[in-house]
Amino acid sequence: MPANGNLERMREAVQHCEGCDLYQFATQAVFGEGPADARIVLIGEQPGDQEDRAGRPFVGPAGEVLDRALREAGIPRAEVYVTNAVKHFAFEERGKRRIHRTPRLSEVTACRPWMEAELAEISPEFVVCLGATAAKAVFGAAFRLTEQRGRFLQSRFSEKTLATYHPSAVLRGETAEAKDELYQMLLEDLRSVAKESEKEPRGARKAWRAGAGGTGSLFS
Repeated sequence: MPANGNLERMREAVQHCEGCDLYQFATQAVFGEGPADARIVLIGEQPGDQEDRAGRPFVGPAGEVLDRALREAGIPRAEVYVTNAVKHFAFEERGKRRIHRTPRLSEVTACRPWMEAELAEISPEFVVCLGATAAKAVFGAAFRLTEQRGRFLQSRFSEKTLATYHPSAVLRGETAEAKDELYQMLLEDLRSVAKESEKEPRGARKAWRAGAGGTGSLFS
């Protein structure tokens, strides 16, 4: 982790990260992408197969779902910062295919300094956790997505932090009806963020953070 590094320095440095074993198997680390002064930060779980190859977050099928939901919610993707709790692709090989596996707690913990550094540098007004892994990385291991999704909660990173379903959950829906239901919940939550951001004057997060001095452990 570079001392006092900006996002570009972090993006370069993360390619040399050996904090866990994932670097040995992934093509590259996939750092966050978006404006350094973004009001909204979206945090996913980890890069997928296509992201691992491209070196960019959310460019595969889940990214297409996210782009659609952002567009329908009225949130320009170009104005948000998108990243993941884990920067290397965690997968299992099945023949020639690389199948996603959920990152282990040790892997999320090893990557935690990168996520913390990104959020500290950006100081967003809104943080959106996409999926349970990201939500637990931000709120702690006791967080339950099915019980707490869609609610604005205070985290050490933002006074307005919300967890919702990961776009890949939409793709994994067993039926067309299930996929549509999951997508509508994702869209509803993103629309809540869009609506709330319209109420908040730009810079409100900076003022809150100056007085809050956020503390606490991610996995307490």
